[in-house]
Amino acid sequence: MLREQIQKFCESEYDFYKREDIVKSSEDFDSNVWKLFAEQGWLSMAFSEDSGGLGFGAIELSILFEEFGKSLVIEPYLATVVLSGSLLDKSSYPHKNELIEQICIGDMHISFAYAEASNSYDYLSVNTSLDSKNVLNGTKTLVLNGGNANKIISTCTDGNELKIVIFDTNTNGVSINSFSTVDGQSCAEISFENVQLDDKNIIASGEEAIELVNKTINLATLCICAEAVGCMESCYTKTLEYTKGREQFGQPISSFQVLQHRMVDMFIESELAKSLLIKAMLEVNNNSEDMTKHVSALKSYIGKAGKISAQDAVQMHGGMGVSEEMMIGHYLKKMISIDALFGNSDFHLKNISN
Repeated sequence: MLREQIQKFCESEYDFYKREDIVKSSEDFDSNVWKLFAEQGWLSMAFSEDSGGLGFGAIELSILFEEFGKSLVIEPYLATVVLSGSLLDKSSYPHKNELIEQICIGDMHISFAYAEASNSYDYLSVNTSLDSKNVLNGTKTLVLNGGNANKIISTCTDGNELKIVIFDTNTNGVSINSFSTVDGQSCAEISFENVQLDDKNIIASGEEAIELVNKTINLATLCICAEAVGCMESCYTKTLEYTKGREQFGQPISSFQVLQHRMVDMFIESELAKSLLIKAMLEVNNNSEDMTKHVSALKSYIGKAGKISAQDAVQMHGGMGVSEEMMIGHYLKKMISIDALFGNSDFHLKNISN
């Protein structure tokens, strides 16, 4: 039922032309679409019932992102709900319920600043510092939706202890430089210069902070992999449809054996990715000890097979495949972006063996 609901919404309210209008506008997303997300209850899905949410888990989020991937939805669901919202939900922060309530009704955007330029994919190795007087200094990069956020959640270190803090984006000493990524998403580089905080800004410290970062990034990785699976399925179905309608030498090019073989390869890659996704989302949903390795296995496969599948789709569309007016080229951009986010294919392959 959830999948059908999302499919109907994307078909009626979020077609390719609607998406392109949003990408080309001065805004990074459509606030009216975001409000529709709230009305559908999608912004409440990821949160526990104790926090005012619907109490759904990794399975429902995977379904949502798989359908989002098919329509290339660019609204900041990953940044606000999955990264920031789920971190708050799993924390012991006393003010989390009022923040989550604002997220659920679509009135607040929060971004999680976890990455630093010098630390690659090691998100627990943090140079941003919080001193004994709660003064924050440092720089974060690739902050998803950072330019539109009302609040920022940031990792930092107090001595040798990891801490997670939250504060308003208009706090003195916070500077934000926004930019667009290759797939149309909005990111920001955020600098903190003598930002004065206090104890009420601290969400978590020590082991709790480490666990929150690891689980949040793992869930977000699962979600973008589900998004990639949706992209791969659409690449296959749209290429199949295109080759049946495109004629050469008096017959559809889908009858050419070499193209048939390549489309079979695309289908197999898509189905394998779906199988890995089902396994990973069940492990995350059950909070198993090996869930991180299962997500890494999925991400490693997606990183290579997903890009190959999208590249084949573009090539079989010919010159039209690289035009802005056709959706197929945008799937390739999305797959390139997904591979780089939260660790590329090679990084996660090493995670499996460790």
